[in-house]
Amino acid sequence: MLRAPLAPACLLAALLCAGIRAARVNKHKPWIETTYHGIVTENDNTVLLDPPLIALDKDAPLRFAESFEVTVTKEGEICGFKIHGQNVPFEAVVVDKSTGEGMIRSKEKLDCELQKDYTFTIQAYDCGKGPDGASAKKSHKATVHIQVNDVNEYAPVFKEKSYKATVIEGKRYDSILRVEAVDADCSPQFSQICSYEIVTPDVPFAIDKDGYIKNTEKLNYGKEHQYKLTVTAYDCGKKRAAEDVLVKISIKPTCKPGWQGWSKRMEYEPGTGSLALFPNIHLETCDEPVTSVQATVELETNHIGKGCDRDTYSEKSLHRLCGASSGTAELLPPPSNTANWTVGLPTDNGHDSDQVFEFNGTQAVKVPDSVVTVNMKEPFVISVWMRHGPGSREKETILCNSDKTDMNRHHYSLYVHNCRLVFLFRQDPSEGQSYKPAEFHWKLNQVCDKEWHHYVLNVELPAVTLYADGVSFDPFPVTEDYPLHPSRIESQLVVGACWQAELSHQRSCSHSPHLFFPRSIKGGEHRMAQFFRGNLAGLMIRSGKLENKKVIDCLYTCKEGLDLQMAEGASKSLKIQMNPSQSVLTLEGDDIDQFEKAMQHISYLNSRQFPTPGIRRIKITSAVKCSSEEACMAIPFVDGYVMVLQPEEPKISLSGINHFARSASEFEGPEGVSLFPELRIISTITREVEPEGDGDEDPTVQESLVSEEIMHNLDTCEVTVVGEELNQEQETLEVDLVRLQQKGMEISSSNLGVIITGVDTMASYEEVLHLIRYRNWHATALFDRKFRLVCSELNGRYVSNEFKVEVNVIHTANPVDHASHIAAQPQFVQPVHHSFVDLSGHNLANPHPGFSVVPSTATVVIVVCVSFLVFMIILGVFRIRAAHQRTMRDQDSGKENEMDWDDSALTITVNPMETYEDQHSSEEEEEEEEEESEEGEEEDDITSAESESSEEEEGEHEEDQQNVSRHQQLEWDDSTLTY
Repeated sequence: MLRAPLAPACLLAALLCAGIRAARVNKHKPWIETTYHGIVTENDNTVLLDPPLIALDKDAPLRFAESFEVTVTKEGEICGFKIHGQNVPFEAVVVDKSTGEGMIRSKEKLDCELQKDYTFTIQAYDCGKGPDGASAKKSHKATVHIQVNDVNEYAPVFKEKSYKATVIEGKRYDSILRVEAVDADCSPQFSQICSYEIVTPDVPFAIDKDGYIKNTEKLNYGKEHQYKLTVTAYDCGKKRAAEDVLVKISIKPTCKPGWQGWSKRMEYEPGTGSLALFPNIHLETCDEPVTSVQATVELETNHIGKGCDRDTYSEKSLHRLCGASSGTAELLPPPSNTANWTVGLPTDNGHDSDQVFEFNGTQAVKVPDSVVTVNMKEPFVISVWMRHGPGSREKETILCNSDKTDMNRHHYSLYVHNCRLVFLFRQDPSEGQSYKPAEFHWKLNQVCDKEWHHYVLNVELPAVTLYADGVSFDPFPVTEDYPLHPSRIESQLVVGACWQAELSHQRSCSHSPHLFFPRSIKGGEHRMAQFFRGNLAGLMIRSGKLENKKVIDCLYTCKEGLDLQMAEGASKSLKIQMNPSQSVLTLEGDDIDQFEKAMQHISYLNSRQFPTPGIRRIKITSAVKCSSEEACMAIPFVDGYVMVLQPEEPKISLSGINHFARSASEFEGPEGVSLFPELRIISTITREVEPEGDGDEDPTVQESLVSEEIMHNLDTCEVTVVGEELNQEQETLEVDLVRLQQKGMEISSSNLGVIITGVDTMASYEEVLHLIRYRNWHATALFDRKFRLVCSELNGRYVSNEFKVEVNVIHTANPVDHASHIAAQPQFVQPVHHSFVDLSGHNLANPHPGFSVVPSTATVVIVVCVSFLVFMIILGVFRIRAAHQRTMRDQDSGKENEMDWDDSALTITVNPMETYEDQHSSEEEEEEEEEESEEGEEEDDITSAESESSEEEEGEHEEDQQNVSRHQQLEWDDSTLTY
C-alpha cells in the first residue's frame, strides 16, 4: 500500500504501467513439501496425503501484503503436477490453480495382494514464463510414499485337504497334530488366522488358536477305533474358512507284542501244490531290544484218518506200494463177500479217509483159519494202527491166538496192560523144556494218549523189535517161560479179545511161567475175554520175512505236512528243525528280519491227488529273549486253520459190449468165453470254466462246465453174477493168474463172482479184465447168463457205474449125430431156425456152417409162458374197464332216480339179476370183440397158449350158464303194483 499521498494523474498512470511490466516477469519457482505420505484403500482411487498437496509460488499476488500490487498475469498460478517414476499407477491433478491445491488418485484398480505400497516423486510447475522467455518454472521433486490399505476379500484356506494322526489308547497328549490355514489378504489384520474351531460336536478333543489338537480325555480303542473331526478357521476379520477340513485320528491299542499280519482261515485247493501260510506275517516287539526269537509251527491232523491224510487204499495194497513182501494176511479187511467176518464191527464209511474199526469192550471177531498160517519157526511181522486211551487195569487184547477147544493156552497175542504194549509168544514144544523169552513189554506214552500211532513188530526169536511211528524200541522187561507142551488141539485167532475157557479163578489167562494149566479144564465152556477198547485199523500178519526200515517209514509217512523252501544262504542265521511226520517245524534265530522272511515261506503241502477235505489247525508258539538273556515279553500263540476244499470228484465210467451171444461149444471149450472183450475204463472230472472277458459287464454270461479226462489208479474191480450163484460143479470164472501176479494183483473167488484187488492203473485193469473168461461144462441146458462189473478207487471212495453184461447161448446140433432128433420133431427146425439166428440183434461170433438151429425144451416153455402172460394181462385190462363202466352206469341210474317222479304210492319189486345180466352180456360182447382183434394180430405168435386160453373161455361159458339158470329161478312180484 502507498503511504504518501497520490501524485498527479500522469504520475499514477506511469506507475501503473511500470507495475504491470513488473508482474509479468516469472521470477520464482513453485514450492512444495519435500515428502508426502499417502493412504489409499483397495476399493477406492483417492489417496489421502499427509500433508496435503499444495504448491506455492512467490510470483502469485498476496492479498494481505502491506504493499498492494495488481496482478493481471498467470505467472503466479500452478498449472499442474508431474509424477516421475516407472509404471506408477497414480496421477496428480490440480484442484485450484490459484491456490496451488492438488490431489493424487489411482489410474487403475489397486490390489494390495499384488503390491502393498508405492514410492515415486512429484513436481509442481506454474503457468508463467521465465525472463528469457523460456518455459514455466518447476518446483523441486518431492518424494511420495503411498500405502495401499487391505480389504478382507479372501477367506482362510487350509494347507492340507485332510489330516491324519494315530495315537495310542490310554494316554493324554498335549498335542496330537496341528492343522494350519492361510489367508490371501495382504494386511496383518485380514491375513492372519486368529482362531480355529472343531465343528464336530461331542468329541474328546480340543483345538487352540494356533491349530494344535489334543485329547481332553484318555482314549479307548475298544470304544472307538477312529474319530473323524471337522475343523474350521477364522481370520482376524472374523471371516470363516471357505471349506472345513477333515481330521482323522486313529486309536491304536496299547502295544502288545505278537505276530501280526496273518489270516485265521486259509483255503487249500487240491492239486495246487504248496500254500504259503503266513505270506505277510511280522513280529511286533514294541521297540524292545530283542536278541533272539524261537517259534514252533504245529500242524494238527489227528482228526484226519489215522493221524493225518494218507492214501486210503487197503492195507494190503499199501504194503505192496511201499515195497513189502507178498504173502501179507489182512485181519481187518473192509467187509465184502469174500471177507465177511468184519461185517458186525462199527466202522466209519471209509470213503473220504481211512477205514477204521471201533471196539467198545464188548465186540470181537474170529478170523477164519484159512486166512493166517504162521510158522512159529520163521520170522514174522505184525503191523497195526491203534488209537487207545487210558483204560482199566485189565488186559485188553488186540490179537490173540489160543486153543479152540479143551485147553486154555495162548500161543501168541498182542495186548495192552497198564499203558504197556505186551507181546506174548509161546515157542514150539520141539525147542526143549528150557526157559525161553515169552513176554516182551514196552512202556510207551503213545499207548494211552488217545492218538493214532503205527506199530510194527518184527519177530525173529529170541529178538523182538517194536517200531512205533517209525522209531524203534527195545523191549523191557522180557519174561521167560517154558515152551508149550505138545498137543493136537486147533487154535483160534481172534481180534479184539481172546478165546479162552471160563475158569473159576482169576488167573485163568495168566501167562506166568509158574502157572500150569491142568487137564481138569478140558471140555470147559469157551468164551471171549479180555476185550479191547479203542480203535484198530490195518492189522496185518506176514510170515517169512521181516519188515525193513524203509518200508516202515513208507507205511507211516503222511501225504500232507509243513514245508519250508528258502533261497540258498537265506537261512544260514537260522536253526531249522522238522519232525519226521512234517507236522512240527521249529525255527530259532537272532535276526528278526530273516526270521520273519522264514516264517513267510512256511507252506502247507498235500501230495494226494484226492486229499481228504476238512480243517487242519495251525498253531504257532513263540519265545523271545532280550539283552538280559531272559524272556522279556510274552508272545501270544497264533491259532488258525487250513481248510482243505472238496476235490473235484472223478466219475469212473465202464463201457463196452453189454449183450452178445456165443455158441454152446465155446462155453464148454477150454478157453471159455471172454466177458469183457472190448471193455473201456475212463475217468473224468467236471470243471467250471469262467467266460472270457469281463463277466461283470454282461450279467447274462454264466460259467460253463467242461468235462476233462484224467488218469488215476484203481484198487478193486468186482465181477458178480446176476441171478443164481455159480455152480462150482459145472461153471466158473477164470483169469490168467500168471499175468495177474506179474502186475502184483490178487484175486479172490466165491460162488458170487471174483474180486480183483491191487493198486494199478486203469489201463492195467482193462488188460486184466479182458482176460476174465466164463466157462460152463453143461451149456446145453443154459440159455443165458448175466454178470455185473464194478470198479472203485481209494478203498471204495470213488465207485464206477454198474456195467452189466448178458451172454446168450446159441444151441447148435450136428445133422449126423442128431438125425433122429430132427426127424422126430421137424416142426422145430424150419419155423424157428431164422428167428433164432437173428436173436434180436445179438452178435453171433464164429457161426458154424452146416449146423441147423433147433430150439431147446427150455426155449419152448419160455415162449409158451410169455404168450400166456400177455394174454392174461390183456384179459385183466378188459375186466377192469368193464367194471369201471358198470360203476358209471350205476351212478347214472342213481341220478335218474333223483328225478321228480312221484312214487309215493308205487311199490316195485326189481329183479336184481336183470341189470347184472345186461351188464354181463355187454361185457362179454366187448371182450369177444377185443379178443377177436387181438387174435387177428397175434395169430402168428400164439402156439401152445391157445389151448389154455380156450380152456379159460369154456370155464367162463359154464359160469354164464349158471347165472342164466339162477335167473330163471327168480320171479317178478307184482301183487302190489297199481296200473
